[in-house]
Amino acid sequence: MRLHRLEITAFGPFATRQQIDFDTLSAAGLFLLHGPTGAGKTSVLDAVCYALYGAVPGDRQGPGTSLRSDHAPAGTCTEVCLDLTAGGRRLEITRRPAQPRPKKKGTGVTTEKAQSRLREYDAARGEWTALSRSHQEIGDEIAQLVGMSRDQFCQVVLLPQGEFARFLRADAEARGKLLGRLFDTRRFALVEARLAELRRAAEQQVRDGDERLLALAHRMGQAAGNAAGAWPAPTHRPGDPGLADAVLQWAAVARADARESLAVAASARSAARTRQSAARHELDAERELAALQRRHDDAVRRAGELAERRPATERARARLEQARRAELVGPALRLREDAEREHDSADAAARRVRAALPAALADTGAERLSELEHELRQELGGLDAARRAELRSAGIARELGELDRQSRDDDVILRDAEGWLADWDTVRRSLQDRIEAAQEAATRAEHLAGRLEPARRRVTAARDRDRLAIRADAVEHDRRSAGERAGAAREQWLDLKERRLLGIAAELAAGLAPGEPCAVCGATEHPAPARPGQAHVDRAAEDAAYEEYAAADRARAEAERELAVLRGAFTAAREAARESAPEVPGDGGGRRASSSVSEPGVPSSSVSEPGVPSSFVSEPGVPSPSVPEPGVPSSFVSEPGVPSPSVSEPGVPSPSVPSPSAAPDDLRGGEAADGAGEPTGPGARGTQAPAGGAAEVRRDPAAAPDPTAVGGSPRAVAVAEHSGGGTADAAPADPALTALEEVVARLEREHRQAHALAAGTHDAREALDRAEREHGERLAARHEAERRAVARTSRREALESEQTVLDAEVARAVGGSGTVADRTALLERRIALLHEAAEAVRAADTAARRLKEADDRLSDAAFRAGYGTPADAATALLDDAGQRDLQRRLDAWQAEEAAVADRLAEPGPRAAAAGPPARPEAALRVFDAAESALRDAVSALDSARERCAELDRLSRLAAAEARRLGPLRDDYERVARLAGLTAGTSADNERRMRLESYVLAGRLEQVAAAATVRLRRMSAGRYTLVHSDARSGGKRSGLGLHVVDAWTGRERDTATLSGGETFFVSLALALGLADVVTDEAGGARLDTLFIDEGFGSLDDQTLDEVLDVLDSLRERDRSVGIVSHVADLRRRIPARLEVVKERDGSAVRLRSSPVGG
Repeated sequence: MRLHRLEITAFGPFATRQQIDFDTLSAAGLFLLHGPTGAGKTSVLDAVCYALYGAVPGDRQGPGTSLRSDHAPAGTCTEVCLDLTAGGRRLEITRRPAQPRPKKKGTGVTTEKAQSRLREYDAARGEWTALSRSHQEIGDEIAQLVGMSRDQFCQVVLLPQGEFARFLRADAEARGKLLGRLFDTRRFALVEARLAELRRAAEQQVRDGDERLLALAHRMGQAAGNAAGAWPAPTHRPGDPGLADAVLQWAAVARADARESLAVAASARSAARTRQSAARHELDAERELAALQRRHDDAVRRAGELAERRPATERARARLEQARRAELVGPALRLREDAEREHDSADAAARRVRAALPAALADTGAERLSELEHELRQELGGLDAARRAELRSAGIARELGELDRQSRDDDVILRDAEGWLADWDTVRRSLQDRIEAAQEAATRAEHLAGRLEPARRRVTAARDRDRLAIRADAVEHDRRSAGERAGAAREQWLDLKERRLLGIAAELAAGLAPGEPCAVCGATEHPAPARPGQAHVDRAAEDAAYEEYAAADRARAEAERELAVLRGAFTAAREAARESAPEVPGDGGGRRASSSVSEPGVPSSSVSEPGVPSSFVSEPGVPSPSVPEPGVPSSFVSEPGVPSPSVSEPGVPSPSVPSPSAAPDDLRGGEAADGAGEPTGPGARGTQAPAGGAAEVRRDPAAAPDPTAVGGSPRAVAVAEHSGGGTADAAPADPALTALEEVVARLEREHRQAHALAAGTHDAREALDRAEREHGERLAARHEAERRAVARTSRREALESEQTVLDAEVARAVGGSGTVADRTALLERRIALLHEAAEAVRAADTAARRLKEADDRLSDAAFRAGYGTPADAATALLDDAGQRDLQRRLDAWQAEEAAVADRLAEPGPRAAAAGPPARPEAALRVFDAAESALRDAVSALDSARERCAELDRLSRLAAAEARRLGPLRDDYERVARLAGLTAGTSADNERRMRLESYVLAGRLEQVAAAATVRLRRMSAGRYTLVHSDARSGGKRSGLGLHVVDAWTGRERDTATLSGGETFFVSLALALGLADVVTDEAGGARLDTLFIDEGFGSLDDQTLDEVLDVLDSLRERDRSVGIVSHVADLRRRIPARLEVVKERDGSAVRLRSSPVGG
């Protein structure tokens, strides 16, 4: 990999674009990168690392840090561009980190995302070709071509200052971390972790199996019940080797005991079953004897009861025979009862009807009543015509009433229509005027809306401009104070540093110990060590002063950055406030407010914006004729050291500034001009007329002066007073801004009014449409009402004539007895009464005849049945239910008598009754006891069987678990041995060396061998680096590093080296490490190397030897860059890249000739 060109913009301490030509530097093979402390030498290396990997070295990429230069202007983007050759390909990498930038619209800042770009040079076509803009793709491509990670690159190519010195003195753990990052031994660490994980997993599986075995043993103890206490349970814990055998042996003992208990329970159940069978047989015999004795006693009792019931049974038999003879009279008796009921009902109805007849007809027969009914019906038929005439007359009366109601309704309609139509012309004109007014308002609202938004923007911009100017005062004051504090802190730090350097001998002497070599001269005797004086300054005081200076300098830089942001925001607000003035409404139509008002003969461009100093927006160092804004110091708008524009001297022409009353007077002048002769109406514009050789601007009465102009601005007066030497506590409010705000408020008010009025256009049109429709409906309603009135007059005359004829006909039919309806109702009532009376008399006569015939039939039937009178037969008569009841009782008595006789004749009950009484209760008690004993024996046998079955099942499970656990335990023991061996904890690992440490030890041995080649040249063959895997202090071994001193022949730890020795040993170690890492990365060629600091601790001879070794690295066209601020190196190395520290940011300078001194 070879670097060709590096471009840095706004990165670290570099504010502007810096370009480094590595081809020119590399031509000499060895070049120097030098400059004062803090100038940015290491930042050049950071830029190379950032271009390749998108990040700076890890110890400088902390949280909250920013790659952007605090000196860079707000509009300059931070960017790094690197041109290099890697893997035989010419590439260009451009990267931009995430950074703030001013917003393109509005004020404030926004964060821009990080960007990357990769291009490749096509030599055939002679142009660059874009490859990718993806961070991921570019990172993968660079990692593949370079063959190293970022950590490896920072250790191999950018040999860091102090890193390998710490590596020499570090313990094995710290060395392992660094080597692990460089050689990527993560796979070996992963093997260790994987084996440990497998060991834990196998151990957990074994423990789980043991816990399952213990759980099965516990369940077997529960299944064994009380018998489990006869033998001890296994006391092993999960993981114990003999746990499985103990559980299986304990299960065998439990099964044997359970089977013995099962045999005992089976014998007990057989004996109990025999006793229960004998008891049941005895109980059955006693129960049978008791049943026979009860059967005989029951038969004797029933025979006595039958004897007592015999007389009643004979009486019931006689009553049944009488009832059966009386059944022959039953039909005649029932016929006579029906005839009697019918006669009584018909006679009562006849008496009731006769009572309603007149006295003359009370005894009239049925035939006469029918004749009278016929006569009345004939008379009723003669009234039908009169009834129809009467109904028609009533209908005519109702129709005449309806005509009267319609007449009244039409009168109301006519009056309403006449009243409404009388005002039609006025209503139509009013609605049309409303529509025209709404349309005009819509046009005006649209016009006002187009002028309102620009006015609002200008008001907002003017407010932001004034606010930013006020904020600028505070920030400028903070910047000045921070600068003063930083200067004072820097002077204090430099003073303390100089005092410490004067007393450095005493500080070095404080670290001397008898017998130990001096870090300066190497002597082991210290006859007169220096003593610190009263004004001695130690390193802690110097560091505290430096920290105080750094904090103050950061505060100053932050204030300058905030001031730069304010400049950008102020510029945007000023430009927005300078937009063309809005048209304002007035009596004479919309006009545009004048953008500036100037005195005759003075160009408007020479007048600055009110409240805005021109130096605020101009480039630093460029004088401006404008008057600075009061309250904003000139140092805020120009760079330090650049003179601010001076105010006008007496006698020098300067922009005239009118008094605060100028703007109102100008406005009043505009009003007079408008009222004098300017046309009114929408769209009228202001006109200009020459007067006295100067142009006069005419304005609308509501127009406001331009906030960006000086004319008419009291703030400008304050500016002028401030420029002339006057002082003020605060700038007065800007009347131009106030006037513009009033214009905006008036525009908004008139726009709302016009918009509200225009919103009624649709409603006005609809109202006119509704009114026109109603006008047509009113005309039609009036015409229809007049037509109906004519028709009603003709109809009324015809109805009245017809009603007169009908009334005469009705009067003739009814005479003087009311209406036809009354006469008809009277006749209908009389006809109904006569008809009912005739029918009732006929029914009564028929019922009397039927009753007499029934009496004759009943007397004849009673005589034939053997009864003297019909009453006797009726008394003896029973219904079917009564006869069935008597017959059932007789049949039951006969059946009971036969059954009792049969039971008394049975031999068994008779023999049982002759013997002793039965005792079933005692036999039942004996049987219950035997049954309970059998149940207990069966339950015990079932429990024993279940116990045996459960123990057999659990034993099988335990045996299966033990068989499954055997291979798992073997795997665990094998994995545990491997894990312990790779982790360095096993007894087989004598050196307690982890696998990763073992691999790193091999790499470290290669590094020591490669470093020794150069170390022997640097130390004139005195020192050799060797790797040691010996243990120290009980720690693990493998990453020890010793140096062999050829002068003494002894091997000692690298921590005993002096300062200069430590440097060239660490340098040799770094170069050797670079060679080994390069080989590890696939032999990628590294044509450019950087070595950062450390040369100041070498004497001249050692420095020459070190430089010779570095110069030898130029073999095969390799270049080496030394980063140092040691002055002696500038004389020895002709090709130099100097980093110059300036107030506004660092810069790089290419030097090609040595500089003396």
